[in-house]
Amino acid sequence: MKNFFKTILRWIALVGPGLFCLGFTIGTGSVTSMVKSGSQYGTTLLWVLAISAFFTWVMTDAYGRFGIATGDTAIHGVKTRLRGGRVWACILIAGLVVSQWISLSSILNITSNAVSEVLYLCIPSLTPAASYWIVLGMAVLIAGTVWFVLNRGNYGTFEKILSVLVTLMGLAFILSMFIELPPAGTIAHGFIPSIPDSPDARLFIAAFVGTTMSSPTFVIRPMIIKSKGWGASDGRLQRRDAIVSASLTFIISASIMICAAGVLFTRGIKVEKVLDMIYVLQPVAGRFAVALFVTGLLSAGLSSIFPIMMLAPELISDYREGEMKTGTPLFKILTGVAALAGLTIPILGTQPVITQIASQVTLVFVLPLVILVMIILLNKRSVMGEKRPGWVFSLLMALAFVFACIVSYTGVVALGKLL
Repeated sequence: MKNFFKTILRWIALVGPGLFCLGFTIGTGSVTSMVKSGSQYGTTLLWVLAISAFFTWVMTDAYGRFGIATGDTAIHGVKTRLRGGRVWACILIAGLVVSQWISLSSILNITSNAVSEVLYLCIPSLTPAASYWIVLGMAVLIAGTVWFVLNRGNYGTFEKILSVLVTLMGLAFILSMFIELPPAGTIAHGFIPSIPDSPDARLFIAAFVGTTMSSPTFVIRPMIIKSKGWGASDGRLQRRDAIVSASLTFIISASIMICAAGVLFTRGIKVEKVLDMIYVLQPVAGRFAVALFVTGLLSAGLSSIFPIMMLAPELISDYREGEMKTGTPLFKILTGVAALAGLTIPILGTQPVITQIASQVTLVFVLPLVILVMIILLNKRSVMGEKRPGWVFSLLMALAFVFACIVSYTGVVALGKLL
């Protein structure tokens, strides 16, 4: 047993960029999408999550291979190593930033609504108008706090605290899953591809892919690898890191969906408001479910807001110098613009749960381009030399591209019907 724990700790210590990317991927979007889907369709859409996690590994490894082999970063590599690279790099930056700012706004909306709903439980006399101003006020407070912490440059400790709180919520989901575990046959049936006869089903499929195959995590990965100092001799470590990251993404997301299926779907409980999701944690947390869920949701939201607000200046730094730069005047301006953009949905006052899911769909629209540029880069002899991937891995990347195109089309159709 002692050797087992030593092995686990040694593997955790080896997880580098993948751990950062996991924090980027698992947030309020994934929690909301998995709980809402599990409550409506049980485990029917587990197959979508499994395919998404598999292709997440493929593209995480692909971007890692590029970073290890060239020592370059993604956007800078596209700019300097592809024909018309400046144009493609700018399109990538624009697509990633816009989709992530939409996601940021929905995260601020749902976390602020969670606080508002808790206050309503404590003070039933609150009017809808008062709730609106509480949500907007909380969104301003959260965005302003994150901007301040980012530009003070001391957010590292804060992120560690948030990671612990998010981990506690994740463990609570896993424990609840085992307490209310659906039959094994029901779970296994979820891996057989089928689409529920519901107008929302395709929206969830696109949302799953958007929140699992997170484009920014792929693009940022070579930059993190470079800052970590990994080189040509660390290829094996990079591959292991990619496998662990994708595996944990699947395990955590699947446990949330299965937990929701066991607790909510079997009882016919639908998730309409933010706090409807607390029922998922009641088997393990009891009367503390509200406190645990709200704390975990806020922590997951904040841990996602940090990298999203940093994304635009990071990508522009990548385009210019091929490295990460913080603390510059441009960094302060762009993180401030991101904070202001994040207030859009709270100002509009839209329904938080469905808006959060819809925002995840927008993340898939830039995904085909993110995959395509890396397929081209990895197969260029002038870029990769003898480290070009074999036909098997190239085929997997091609399948990931086709999958992304199909899901992007699905997302367009689903959003069109929703709007």
